Amino acid sequence: MSTPPPTGPLVTRDTLAAQLLELGVQPGETLLAHSSLSSLGWVNGGAVAVVQGLLDALGPDGTLVVPTQSGDLSDPALWSSPPVPEEWWSPIRATMPAYDPLVTPSRGVGVIPETVRTWPGALRSAHPQTSFAALGPRAAQIVEGHAPDCRLGERSPLARLETLDARVLLLGAGYDTCTSFHLAEYRIPSPLVEVGRPVRTPQGATRWEVVTEVSVDSDRFDELGSDFERDRPVVRGRVGAADARLFPVADAVAYAERWLALHRPPRRMGRTQDRLLNPARPITRPAP
Repeated sequence: MSTPPPTGPLVTRDTLAAQLLELGVQPGETLLAHSSLSSLGWVNGGAVAVVQGLLDALGPDGTLVVPTQSGDLSDPALWSSPPVPEEWWSPIRATMPAYDPLVTPSRGVGVIPETVRTWPGALRSAHPQTSFAALGPRAAQIVEGHAPDCRLGERSPLARLETLDARVLLLGAGYDTCTSFHLAEYRIPSPLVEVGRPVRTPQGATRWEVVTEVSVDSDRFDELGSDFERDRPVVRGRVGAADARLFPVADAVAYAERWLALHRPPRRMGRTQDRLLNPARPITRPAP
């Protein structure tokens, strides 16, 4: 059976950079990118060409930031599709490798962030489940000091991005991926949740720890994003075959604070309500 020819458009590093600039990306700015490689069309060079195009558009004074979350470093008691036997929970917690910003792969955020994570000169924040990676002159300022008990709040790169007047680029990705909305959850009454994960001790060993965190939930972010786009200036365009959107982090956070307070029903504390990476399904078992 013959393989069907690829469908277009043909996307290259140069066409990506040109279309990003046409969209409104500014050389020298700081950009938080949420992306989908498959939405762009046939990209010559794949994720590498996309990262090159983003860096070309931003220029040497710009900084590219991406989410590099590793939500699979989580409590096996919450895994589903399929779950693991309860008698496995304790040995899994005892033997799960601890987060290492240089080694731990990202999961659930696409191949472009994973490419940025491994790019020469990239820096990555220290949170074991919701890290960000950055390339550019502001990278250290953005990723340093990511508190281990503050996934996406005031002591995370999101708050630094807000202060730096960074903008969000949704490149073939929907508002359900917009991490900036999560910063608003830390600024309104939100339930707390117990979060378990493996951590490395100063002696190099691994232990399981549980911290109390603000519960984050991306449910209804698509609806929130639709209202945000209706009420606030959002630049829209096409890059390759993908829909692209561009807007300030600060605008997204401020709007989400008001919207969530009005539209989200009160939530009680509970681990199964904490939905960050996949709002449509409960936490899934990591692939082998």
